[in-house]
Amino acid sequence: MKKKILVTGGAGFIGSEVVKQLISKQYKVRVVDDLSKKEARVPQQCDFIKADLTNPQVALRVFEDIDICIHLAAKIGGIGYFHKYPATILSENNKLYSAVFEAAVKNNIERILYLSSSMVFESTSYFPSKESDIENIPPPVSAYGFSKLVGEEYCKAFKDEYGLNYTICRPFNAYGINEAPGDEVGYAHVIPDLIKKILGGQYPLEILGDGNQTRCFTHVSDLAKGIIMAMENTKAINEDFNLGTEKETEIIDLAKLIFELCQVQKPFKVTHVSGFTHDIKRSVPSSQKAKKILGWKPEKKLKEELPIIIDWIKKTENL
Repeated sequence: MKKKILVTGGAGFIGSEVVKQLISKQYKVRVVDDLSKKEARVPQQCDFIKADLTNPQVALRVFEDIDICIHLAAKIGGIGYFHKYPATILSENNKLYSAVFEAAVKNNIERILYLSSSMVFESTSYFPSKESDIENIPPPVSAYGFSKLVGEEYCKAFKDEYGLNYTICRPFNAYGINEAPGDEVGYAHVIPDLIKKILGGQYPLEILGDGNQTRCFTHVSDLAKGIIMAMENTKAINEDFNLGTEKETEIIDLAKLIFELCQVQKPFKVTHVSGFTHDIKRSVPSSQKAKKILGWKPEKKLKEELPIIIDWIKKTENL
């Protein structure tokens, strides 16, 4: 008999893709989301509850009859969002952790899959970053990165004290359709941010920092597949996995590619504006552990997916 899965934040960008794939595999799915993101959409064919999971009584109720929880609900945004709302990020995410993990224990669920972040490697000097590096690097300096690392500590602490099994998944630079651009620079992630600026006619194109920062862009459908593979594999119990392509892309090269795909009838030209304090220069995972234990590897190619995202943003933003 298929297990009943609770997906917190299941109406969000990564969450909605996870839910779609779970349903396609015939799982019974309950989604809890506060629908605070403008692009949030209630997934079809699931038991949906609109709720604020920072409320412990609410969390306790939605965990009833659940076998496994995939915990994606969090305060999240682009680097501009991280800098503007550090206290909100820390406070709200900690409330979520406490309510969700305590509800999981009280309802005696089998396991919690926690969606962490590549930002836990914010202070690393080891590349590519392996899971074991977490023990040897300084903690993140941004409130968001630190908050996601705290969530990993919740996993270990609740395992140690209550026997709650966990799996930690760290996505690297998710991209795909259904992620809306922000109203201000840096509020969304870099791909929708750049597309909106280019389609909106910004010229020269503004780039945060020198443009030499690198990211490893991993399609949301690949990430969702990896999360579900971790959920289904007993070898993933009480383990952590980096989920990301190992191919690095410089932001300046990404901007040029998007500029060309948007068919702007001008030569590519950028102007550099001051970056944010905690802008990571390099982010690249080793995803060999996920490949070895889960059999996971990313399949989608950035260059092939970008035109689809550009078309989606054109329609949704009326650009």
